[in-house]
Amino acid sequence: MIGSNLKAPLFLSQAAAPYLIKQKGCIINIVDIHVDYPLKNHVIYNCAKGGLAALTRSLALELAPDVRVNGVSPGPILWPVTGDWADTSLQHEIINRTLLKRCGEPDDIAKAVNYLINDAPFVTGQIIAVDGGRSINL
Repeated sequence: MIGSNLKAPLFLSQAAAPYLIKQKGCIINIVDIHVDYPLKNHVIYNCAKGGLAALTRSLALELAPDVRVNGVSPGPILWPVTGDWADTSLQHEIINRTLLKRCGEPDDIAKAVNYLINDAPFVTGQIIAVDGGRSINL
């Protein structure tokens, strides 16, 4: 978890930084709404995504003004097919606590990423929750 959710984005960002600086590029990390509301029994995942949120903000500071760095934090979009999250009653409970009362679609994440890349040239160091309002109601 730490390797894929924290170390890999760090090392990729370091390797890409010289090229991103030349191109005035941007980095978008996929964080998680549970950075601020940790999940019980998921300590390593919580730490990894929390570190990714800190990395996002730190890189925004380090790479400014040439590279913008932001994050997107998905809420209920896709459900795992195994484990506790595969339980449809738990899924319905989560959806009912989501302000929009539905699951999002992968396209919702893609649109948020597209916004940050193409339509938000004055946004950096931010993490946008794309969660249908779930993080308000946790």
